[in-house]
Amino acid sequence: MKEIYIIGVGLIGGSLALDIKALNINANIYGIDSNTAHLDEALNLKIIDKKASYTDLKNADLVILSIPVDKAVVELLKVLDAIADDTLVMDVGSNKLPVCKAVEHHKRRRNFLATHPIAGTEFSGPKAAIRHLFDKKTNIICEVEKTTFKLQEKALQLFSGLGMRIRYMNPEAHDKHIAYVSHLAHISSFMLGKTVIEKEKNERDIFDMAGSGFESTVRLAKSSPAMWAPIFKQNKDNVIETLNEYINNLKQFKSLMEADDFDAIFDEMQNTNHIKDILNGIQ
Repeated sequence: MKEIYIIGVGLIGGSLALDIKALNINANIYGIDSNTAHLDEALNLKIIDKKASYTDLKNADLVILSIPVDKAVVELLKVLDAIADDTLVMDVGSNKLPVCKAVEHHKRRRNFLATHPIAGTEFSGPKAAIRHLFDKKTNIICEVEKTTFKLQEKALQLFSGLGMRIRYMNPEAHDKHIAYVSHLAHISSFMLGKTVIEKEKNERDIFDMAGSGFESTVRLAKSSPAMWAPIFKQNKDNVIETLNEYINNLKQFKSLMEADDFDAIFDEMQNTNHIKDILNGIQ
């Protein structure tokens, strides 16, 4: 694949551009973005080779859609209308069911592959793009059987070159599971940050006491609201379900504190220490 078009040249789109260029130095990387400043920045950083528009997509071998999920369900249809019959189109959004539903009856549904690379940082924009972001990361692929086999092969070859592990999942299961392991984590981080900021209004030196534990826990609160608010909206039912379970656990912990039942608190924490084994298995 030589003619590569990235729609949304931020962290994920920009990092993909950098790695694809490293894999294939002869590839031409084109950028499309509603933010002209981002396009200029991506050019200056040599993330993309040229700016482009949707009218150019007829020349594409690969189109990667890396924009907020609420925009993706609209723009994907326009992209599929603009491409040639042998073009591969992928999205990389955090929710999969809405985008799969949006394209299920499109005449070029077979050109589309729904993916979610489980990779990223709390930063955004072209300057956040980095090499090797996807190395040894998991890529979830949904409804792979609905993508023509020839384009599946091209995608898998690319993912292999990026060093990614592949998991196949239906979009309903993906959106339910990702609410627990990603969306809830971001909400928790945002609300911890909010709690401390509100307290800091009266206690100016509270941040002088904040150590690495606070910094790592609140890291995700630096993420882009423009990206995450649409994610929460699209996956509302699953997110609310996870929040209810999380809030119940917090209430139970608070009740144990009020009851001075610190043996039970110890047991809760010890049981949860099993998360170390799970995370070690992921890594």
